[in-house]
Amino acid sequence: MAGAIVSVGVVACLSSFALGLSVVAGATVAGQRAASAADAAALAAADAASGAAAGEPCARAAEVAGAAGARVAGCELDGLTATVHVEGDYAGMLVRASARAGPPPPL
Repeated sequence: MAGAIVSVGVVACLSSFALGLSVVAGATVAGQRAASAADAAALAAADAASGAAAGEPCARAAEVAGAAGARVAGCELDGLTATVHVEGDYAGMLVRASARAGPPPPL
C-alpha cells in the first residue's frame, strides 16, 4: 500500500514538472516569434524609409508584423534607421520585442 502512494506521488511530481516545462518552452517560442516579427518589421520600415520599398515606413512595419501574428507597439524613424517595438500574446501574457534596422554606420 505504501508503494502505491509513493508511486502516485512520483507520477504527480513528474506530471507537474512536465507541465511547467512545456509552459516555459512555449513562452520561449513566443518570445522568439516576437523577436522575429520585430526584425522583419524593422527591416520593412527601413526599406520604406530608404525608398527601396513603397509605402510609409511605420505602416509597412505594421503590415509585416501583423502577417507574423504581432502588433506594432511603437515605431520611430531616425533618418533611414527604423526602431520597431512589437507585442504579442501567449497564454494571456504579453510578449514584447524590439529591433532596429538601417544602413550601416560610416567608418
